[in-house]
Amino acid sequence: MTTVLGISAFFHDSAACLVRDGVVVAAASEERFTRRKGDAAFPAEAAAWCLKVGGLTANALDAVAFYEKPIQHLDRLFESWLYTAPRGWRAFLKGGPLWAREKLDLDGAIRRGLGGYQGKLLWCEHHESHAASAFYPSPFERAAVLTIDGVGEWATATMGIGHGPSLQLTHELRYPDSLGLLYSACTYQAGFKVNSGEYKLMGLAPYGTPRFVNTILEHLVDVRDDGSFRLHLEPFSFVDGLTMTNARFDALFEGPPRAPESPITARDKDLAASVQAVTEMIVQRMVRTVTREQACRNLCLAGGVALNAVANGTLRRDKLVDNLWVQPAAGDAGGALGAALLAWHRWFGGARTANGTTDGMQGALLGPQFSDDEIEAALTADGAQFERLGRAGVVQRTAEWLANGRIVGWFDGAMEFGPRALGARSILADPRPADMQQRLNAHIKLREGFRPFAPVVLADRAADYFEHIQGDESPYMLQVVPVRREAPSLPAITHHDGSARVQTVTAARTPGLHAVLTAFAERTRCPVLVNTSFNIRGEPVVHTPSQAFACLMRTEIDALAIGPYFVERASQPLLGDARWHITLEPD
Repeated sequence: MTTVLGISAFFHDSAACLVRDGVVVAAASEERFTRRKGDAAFPAEAAAWCLKVGGLTANALDAVAFYEKPIQHLDRLFESWLYTAPRGWRAFLKGGPLWAREKLDLDGAIRRGLGGYQGKLLWCEHHESHAASAFYPSPFERAAVLTIDGVGEWATATMGIGHGPSLQLTHELRYPDSLGLLYSACTYQAGFKVNSGEYKLMGLAPYGTPRFVNTILEHLVDVRDDGSFRLHLEPFSFVDGLTMTNARFDALFEGPPRAPESPITARDKDLAASVQAVTEMIVQRMVRTVTREQACRNLCLAGGVALNAVANGTLRRDKLVDNLWVQPAAGDAGGALGAALLAWHRWFGGARTANGTTDGMQGALLGPQFSDDEIEAALTADGAQFERLGRAGVVQRTAEWLANGRIVGWFDGAMEFGPRALGARSILADPRPADMQQRLNAHIKLREGFRPFAPVVLADRAADYFEHIQGDESPYMLQVVPVRREAPSLPAITHHDGSARVQTVTAARTPGLHAVLTAFAERTRCPVLVNTSFNIRGEPVVHTPSQAFACLMRTEIDALAIGPYFVERASQPLLGDARWHITLEPD
């Protein structure tokens, strides 16, 4: 058996993934272990956990695959600094020493991080790692592949074709022309954090009017019919400075960046709506090009821009593809998975089998899980009062509480890999009450009131509530589609423009969540629940039973359903304990 450990690290969202004979054995982001959101450090804890699951030491691996080529990355940085000199001097003074101190000896850093690894170390290109993460786990024997993000070494977007075990990238767009960086610049201007706030901008867009579209197309980006484009760099500062935009950008968009945490203005909403519209236009043009060039209407997507579920939803709505598969860990964390799979198929000549229906991500439930004994020991150590109901009893109690308007933290089985809560580390709620979105944002998630919530729906009932979804076509919550107007009102999951980011659920992939939905539907005749990630603002999703209990105690979640145990918040003797005090981290 051939075993490869994939690693992504040193930019943001570091992760590790273990692949054995082409099968994903384990995958996790470092942030879940260290509790530092978006942790960029070497994923020592995630890698150690992957090796533990595989029953291996590092030196028993056949190879370690890193998700990008650092020398090419450094080449881009130095060329950018030299090209923009003397303006780029400040960026060089900040970035140069960092590279000299931490990134020039990545070979040594990786080997030390794995406790003295002495074996084969393979270097993959950034966008090939994304492409591999998109195609190899997909259910397709043959598919067009499109990757779009901020930037890798030089590429910012690539197109290609996957067929069997073969993957070939045929086109690329190069830095500084980047759709991801355009979106991040507008994220920065709207007052959100780059590399984590882009999803907020997407959620804000329906509240605005796209009145800046012409300004963007005239002054920021020159878009061609095939989806390629050139950025006009004068209003941007990401090449030669320490910010994303400058005074020219301010003049185009009615003022400077919004101060973080200050009130959101109509300008911010309109900028969000405008860049979202331009993003959808560019993505659609790229998709038309890659499906035409490759003569294939199966499409696989990855890269940070592939997390733009609104753009993804337009591809099915406008019938640009016959079949769409998006890597659930589409950002840099998924590069670890892609690098490991690329090494298996390309370096080791591994075979690949696709059946056309089932993907290789195992529902993205690839992370740590805890036995009933481990859960009980953790709850006891934390001083929790709990009932042991058995798993069937927990399902029924959870459905009963949800039907009565209560909010339940749901902790079940292996943790998700990727940014979405898919039924292992989720907060669940009834989507029907008019005040549920406000309750969740203000008292549970502790975040901005405009932020939408996603629905999870029984796959065989999805078409009754949502357009453009038939059966189990959105298992990873990566497509936004219209809510059917004739469907019963579900205000907690219906966004301002009448859309929703849908997750479909089957018993085969997510049996626990499917059982809760079924029991809830039996009580209410509604096969839909709110599903949001089990965390509060600024923190990673909970990993351990103790973290789940702490989140229960620190918020107004009514109960925690965890394995065979049910924990009622109101029954806890430690509610006033100082350890539940919250200090929110900026996100």
